[in-house]
Amino acid sequence: PASPAPDPVLDGQESVWDYPRPPAVRPCSRSIEVSFGGHVVCRTTSSLQVLETSHPPVYYLPRSTFTAGALRPARGASLCEWKGAAAYLDIVAGGRVASAAAWYYPNPSPGFEALAGHVAVYAGRVDGCFVDGRRVQPQPGGFYGGWITPDVAGPFKGAPGTIGW
Repeated sequence: PASPAPDPVLDGQESVWDYPRPPAVRPCSRSIEVSFGGHVVCRTTSSLQVLETSHPPVYYLPRSTFTAGALRPARGASLCEWKGAAAYLDIVAGGRVASAAAWYYPNPSPGFEALAGHVAVYAGRVDGCFVDGRRVQPQPGGFYGGWITPDVAGPFKGAPGTIGW
């Protein structure tokens, strides 16, 4: 299907339809927290955003900012045409396990080397992900891992019928 018309961009927003393809990596100093099992399992002000046309930003968090024992290898793998082969991680805290709730690129493709040592989290598989203290909404559909915040305008790829965007 054809790409939809971009949503209006309000003051303080950027449109995901202005993001590039192939995607770009942008440093981010916003306050990020991930909570699961009654614990904050990650807190950082030094992350990376991957910005791709039609997708809300995917936040990549330094692996070193996760609490000890919060990440463990999980089953599964996937391939991104841009970033390379991804491996998955469970998030563990408070006696709970979020299966394959995070992913990383052990050997990112050329142009995405900055992602080495960083982990992305599916917001819908943990108790909450927060940017500057505000809870994010997961990107629709369950496959992509973007975080929807009030400062991005869509519509966003991921829901049924958007595969061709």
